[in-house]
Amino acid sequence: MTGPEKQDRPLGGRWSRRGVLGGLLGAPVLFVAACTGDKGSSGSSGSSGGAAGSSGGPVADTGSPSPKTSVAKITVFPVTGTTDAEFNQPVKVTVTGGTLTSVKLADLAGTEIPGQTSADGTTWTSTGQLRSGTRYTVAVSAVDRDGLEAVANTGFATATPASTFVGYFTPEDGSTVGVGMPVSIRFNKVITNRTAVQEAITVVAEPGVEIVGHWFSDTRLDFRPQQYWAKGTKVTLSLRLKDVEGAKGVFGTQSKDVTFTIGRSQTSVADLASDMLTVTTDGKVTATYPIIGGSPEHRTWGGKLVISEQFQQTKMDSATVGLGDEYNIPDVPHAQRLTTSGTFIHGNYWSPGSQFGHANTSHGCISLRDVQGGTDPTTNAAKFYAGSLIGDVVEVVNSGDKTVDPANGLNGWNMTWAQWKAGSAV
Repeated sequence: MTGPEKQDRPLGGRWSRRGVLGGLLGAPVLFVAACTGDKGSSGSSGSSGGAAGSSGGPVADTGSPSPKTSVAKITVFPVTGTTDAEFNQPVKVTVTGGTLTSVKLADLAGTEIPGQTSADGTTWTSTGQLRSGTRYTVAVSAVDRDGLEAVANTGFATATPASTFVGYFTPEDGSTVGVGMPVSIRFNKVITNRTAVQEAITVVAEPGVEIVGHWFSDTRLDFRPQQYWAKGTKVTLSLRLKDVEGAKGVFGTQSKDVTFTIGRSQTSVADLASDMLTVTTDGKVTATYPIIGGSPEHRTWGGKLVISEQFQQTKMDSATVGLGDEYNIPDVPHAQRLTTSGTFIHGNYWSPGSQFGHANTSHGCISLRDVQGGTDPTTNAAKFYAGSLIGDVVEVVNSGDKTVDPANGLNGWNMTWAQWKAGSAV
């Protein structure tokens, strides 16, 4: 090896002249390839598509176009966020530029309120009753003519009425009463919209019988069948007065059911000509008692009188019934009310025993022999009291006075069926 060759040999190995020439010839190719690759990539090593495009130019957007938006526009009334919406007005949903496909109106418990969609599909109006003081949601879907969907989800709350009314009813839930017991409801506010209120109240019986309501006044509505109830009948009163407008701006609050049962069939006849009370139970005479009726100056009302209250002992004061100071008895035993105005059938310990069955000396009440304190269960008054129910009928005959006013107590049985039905508002 000559001196120059020795200098050209790389460290650690031997190159032949051919190998050196080959290496020198390959070097420019590597440089060109490196420069070309760098230029074509435009600094982006992750897009082979970019390398195939115009040299050094922007990369084309090959993604999908943005989706179109539905032109259908939905409007809901009451508007979302309302906190005092009128509960007696319908909810309305409208759409422009499309048709409605779904409307769901519901309270927070999930109870849906039904509604009706117009023939052209652009309007929906609720048909069910909203409730006061309640939150609702509305979910709406619609499509435009291109089939693109629009949705709306809103919420509102109904107002609580400023003025309300309630109905106080008798008999009580779960009670057992006599065959003459009507359903009587007294309202704490004047009712001017009688039809709406009566339609919100139903009374049904098992076994079934026609039951009709009768308005005695703007604050009293009673229900009864044509004849006395049959024994064992189950009667259900359903009050659906909540949000019913009984008078302008005055709304009901009640929604409840009351059930009572008719007990044995018992009626009594108080004949004030013979001064005898005859009790008939389930078609058989079960007792007769001598009585005292109203004097010629204070005759007892005639007609069918229904027992409405019972008192083991009560005070009777003539001043409370417009008779001055004629009597004041603090402990009248076994008293059962027959009229609102103060007629009772009761025990009497102060009159001589000889008067019972022979004389009419009272101030209009009917009395049976008793003892002071009512502690003797064997007296006629005690036995009649023990065998009576609220709702039993005591019919007074030969009293010499006119028939009791049907509104004076629970005494609507003194009207004909035609008269009774004439007082219905539905």
